[in-house]
Amino acid sequence: MTDDPLARNRLENEESPYLQQHADNPVNWQPWDEAALEAARKRDRPIFLSIGYSSCHWCHVMAEESFEDETVAEVLNEQFVPIKVDREERPDLDSVYQTLAQLVSGRGGWPLSVWLTPDQQPFHVGTYFPREPRRGMPGFLEVLGKLRARYTDEREEIEARAEEWTEAVEDELSSTPERSGEVGDDLLARAGETAVQRADRTHGGFGSGGPKFPQTGRLRILLRAYGRTGREQFRTVATEALDAMVEGGIYDQVGGGFHRYATDREWVVPHFEKMLYDNAEIPRVLLLGYQATGEDRYAEAASETFEFLRRELRHPEGGLFSTLDARSAPPDDPGASEEGAFYTWTPAAVREAVGSETDADLFCDRYGITGAGNFEGETVLTRDAPIPELAEAYELDPDAVEDRLETARKQVFDARSERPRPNRDEKVLAGWNGLAISALASGGLVLDPSYAETAGEALSFCRRHLWDGSDDRLHRRYKDGDVRIDGYLEDYAFLARGAFDTYQVTGDLEHLSFALDLGDALVERFWDADAGTLYFTPAGGERLIARPQELSDQSTPSSAGVAAETLLALDGVRPDDRFAEVAAGVLETHADTIERDPLRHASLTLAADRYRNGSAELTIAAESIPDEWRDRLATTYLPARILTRRPPTADGLDAWLDRLEMADAPPIWAGRDARDGQPTVYACRAFACSPPQHDLEAAIEWLRD
Repeated sequence: MTDDPLARNRLENEESPYLQQHADNPVNWQPWDEAALEAARKRDRPIFLSIGYSSCHWCHVMAEESFEDETVAEVLNEQFVPIKVDREERPDLDSVYQTLAQLVSGRGGWPLSVWLTPDQQPFHVGTYFPREPRRGMPGFLEVLGKLRARYTDEREEIEARAEEWTEAVEDELSSTPERSGEVGDDLLARAGETAVQRADRTHGGFGSGGPKFPQTGRLRILLRAYGRTGREQFRTVATEALDAMVEGGIYDQVGGGFHRYATDREWVVPHFEKMLYDNAEIPRVLLLGYQATGEDRYAEAASETFEFLRRELRHPEGGLFSTLDARSAPPDDPGASEEGAFYTWTPAAVREAVGSETDADLFCDRYGITGAGNFEGETVLTRDAPIPELAEAYELDPDAVEDRLETARKQVFDARSERPRPNRDEKVLAGWNGLAISALASGGLVLDPSYAETAGEALSFCRRHLWDGSDDRLHRRYKDGDVRIDGYLEDYAFLARGAFDTYQVTGDLEHLSFALDLGDALVERFWDADAGTLYFTPAGGERLIARPQELSDQSTPSSAGVAAETLLALDGVRPDDRFAEVAAGVLETHADTIERDPLRHASLTLAADRYRNGSAELTIAAESIPDEWRDRLATTYLPARILTRRPPTADGLDAWLDRLEMADAPPIWAGRDARDGQPTVYACRAFACSPPQHDLEAAIEWLRD
């Protein structure tokens, strides 16, 4: 075998399912590594960088049209260095070049197509290109020819553009302002008001058209602003969005779980991929919606989503896989691959699945299944007809309607289980698992203790496989025993929050200890005291054309925002002020940025609110939390709540401190022992505390007052 890395497709040894999808292409794809970059420098060839992910629909289309085509492959192999990157493994690279796409064209997305000089400086960028010109889009072959010619004939102009674009990306991603002070006391309320103004009050969610994204950060802002101010409008707008998602096609009405987004304003037709992060963040906000409203439908959708995670995205050892593809083979054509084929229905298919014709009709009426369909001749299920309306039409009691629908739904689910399944991306990513662990832990308090057990098992998986305790280093990705890639800020921040949330529900000190270790490592690797910011990539990591920060919420929450809020939460269980100082530094550095657009920076806005207004602290001194207290906490919405448990006696606390290697008790435990031999709760906020209480209700009322 030749030593020339460009002489062959080198993706066969990569574990990423997305890269494996391209391992048989005639294009001599290279992974992003020093061998490929050095080959580009030696040959003075431009790099064609293609970034995507395994469940990306248009990535599949571009692969089928161009990357599997021999003519295209010949051009790429002879005139470029083609590099393929999984954006889920390398979010740092994706952040850098997506930022460029936004600066140049005002939009990004996947597949991302970038042409670079051999030293990684970009000179052309786009997303999907058809092989031949179509609908005003240039053809990929045409673009390749023109860019190669310009790289040869107009080299000085190309290099000047590349330098200009690189400077713009560096300025956008890496620079930080002087510390601008604190955000205003009314930031959260103003953010809530802006969210109300941008809401679609007719169809729910945000924006006046499609596509519609979950926007969980905005919903958390609205619910917290409601909790802080009591303004009903904030809760109403949040629940309008939650209702639209739970009732629409973005929610899998048969099997639970959420698709990526809705393609239309009415939330009917989704983009069918299922991402772990959506199925973490959406049920997490659904649980808050349930606590704030008491509406069972939110708890049910969250529970069904957790069951989907356990059933379809769970590694045998407890970790959680990344993605289910949008495409699969239709039931009647196993050789094909179509978007949504696993999820859509016709009346005939329902009648075949459901034993009773009346129940089949009832099911079709409930979920809007018609002969014409709403997606390519078939139907994406939505909650089309209300239960009372069906009860009247079918002359049945509403409870009987619900029972018959549930039976039919199980029959449809069983029939669907026989269909060809969407492909599953079996990477286990530390950060995305952290998001899911937080949600499951919350579900363990609000819904069912077994969800906290699932959270603990996923956390243990990450600690066992991805955490190197010898040098306090977190790796990002596990796949079939292969562990690679130093963790990014999101991995440390999301997993630290997940560990702390699991501790809050279980009281397990191992989870608290892990959260504190992750917090320390996060500060050590990502905090730049001189710049006053947390960078996305670790100090001393691979040098790219810019060291990115992640301040805004995108498909996942802002890692800087989650890190800041998590450090503030952990500050109460740490005997010094280090975490609070770092969080304050981030928020003060970026205060003007947050003030200018709090919705874009939703996670930082929530962190700033916790910094200015404090956490709702509940410390319970008891061997275990009484069942009736757990039940009350499950249905109580307290914004920015922290729940800790400490041993009821001083001797017990000393034993805990020894296990946590702490010389002194942190503020949230100091002096808060059990009184009169009974479980005792202490409620505190903003350096003020209630008297010791044996009545949880009294402590909650103190916090609310």
